[in-house]
Amino acid sequence: MKNGLVLLLLLLACSGNLWSQERNNEKIPLIGDDAPSFTAETTEGTIDFPKDFGNNWKIIFSHPRDFTPVCSSEILELAQMQNEFKSLGVKLLIVSTDQLEKHRLWKTALEDLTYKDRKSEKIKFPLVDDSSTEVSRKYGMLHLPTSTTKDVRGVFIINPKDKIEAIFFYPMNIGRNMEEIKRTVVALQAVGKGKDRLLAPANWRVGEDMLVPQFPYTEKQLQDNPNLKDAYYNVGSFMWFKKSGAPLSRL
Repeated sequence: MKNGLVLLLLLLACSGNLWSQERNNEKIPLIGDDAPSFTAETTEGTIDFPKDFGNNWKIIFSHPRDFTPVCSSEILELAQMQNEFKSLGVKLLIVSTDQLEKHRLWKTALEDLTYKDRKSEKIKFPLVDDSSTEVSRKYGMLHLPTSTTKDVRGVFIINPKDKIEAIFFYPMNIGRNMEEIKRTVVALQAVGKGKDRLLAPANWRVGEDMLVPQFPYTEKQLQDNPNLKDAYYNVGSFMWFKKSGAPLSRL
């Protein structure tokens, strides 16, 4: 009896260690990390990611399953916005743990649908066969308390140098806001321009004023130089804005 109890405790300890190791092997890559690379079969042929996507911004979207209603609504929205993403220099990639043949059937079915009274669109971005879950594990998309085989709704925005810039995760039953993902890309591109580091305030939209980390001039310089006065303003003592369209000023 005693030996049996010891054996049971050892088995439980081993299984706990294996569970811990499995979770550690599925660590979510963080902002600033290199985007994990992989080779996979897709609806557009074999890809070597991120190499084949070149010097572009890249967004990976993970989906729990093909032919599910929320996933289908997201793909339809992306198809409607794919040219907008293309104009921003963004390439899109869909990952699901379903197999390639099912991806092809799903893609064909979606391309025949009329959604929100809009015309149907051809899907021009690849759907990855990740039935091996290799990609999902590299990107930490399998959240084990939810599922060991189906991805939660992950989003990874990756810059042209293949560094991860932003990460989103949504539960399986909530669709993503594609406009917010697009807004994030636009903001990332905007703050990256110029020698001065800019910041996007809450709810920032294209054309709106941006924050500067700290105002680099004295109050006297601001008063004496009309160019500075036209370009910058403050809200309180710790929030300085650069007006949209104003050049980055130099004394």
